[in-house]
Amino acid sequence: MGVTTASPARASRGRRTARPSGDDRELAILETATRLLDERPLHDISVDDLAKGAGISRPTFYFYFPSKDAVLMTLIERVIVEADAALESQSDQAPSDRYDFWRTGINFFFAGFGAHKGVSRAGYEARATISEAGELWSRFMQKWIDNTARIIEAERARGKAPVTLPAADLATALNLMNERVLIATFSEERPAVPEDQVLDTLVHIWITTIYGDAT
Repeated sequence: MGVTTASPARASRGRRTARPSGDDRELAILETATRLLDERPLHDISVDDLAKGAGISRPTFYFYFPSKDAVLMTLIERVIVEADAALESQSDQAPSDRYDFWRTGINFFFAGFGAHKGVSRAGYEARATISEAGELWSRFMQKWIDNTARIIEAERARGKAPVTLPAADLATALNLMNERVLIATFSEERPAVPEDQVLDTLVHIWITTIYGDAT
């Protein structure tokens, strides 16, 4: 028996328009939120804004996220985890070149958070209003502080850095400084360190604090 070929017109009428998959819709919501957060704060963005930007209905939005806060949590967690994964790639290395070592580590945050300024700003501000955001930020900040303190202690044990204040205290102050300075720069606050100078400035402070010189 031969195969009958449908005419182009008939085939066209019978073909259903491809619809976006669940993952595509979720991605569209996240991309919309990222774009809107670059323009305005979270409290000025509605669920309707996110749904419209993603090309879906409001009820469909709630199939993927329970709230706009949940969208922000997904975005900020991705940024934080990405920076953390990059930092872990050098966590077991000894600083053969102290300047390059610390600059590389700080740049993971400068580049990672700087590539998502709106999300970073919103995530930082959300610590005071969304408990989950505060817990997430604090948990990773403590991890980064502990890692910094461990490296400072190792540098002191190798005779490369002087024993001054407790390593944990220095690590806490340095990491919290990075957080505040970077957010101020990314938010274009006044005063703030210019973006093209902030990395060099932070590295200089870290080197002089840990080693007692800027060499």
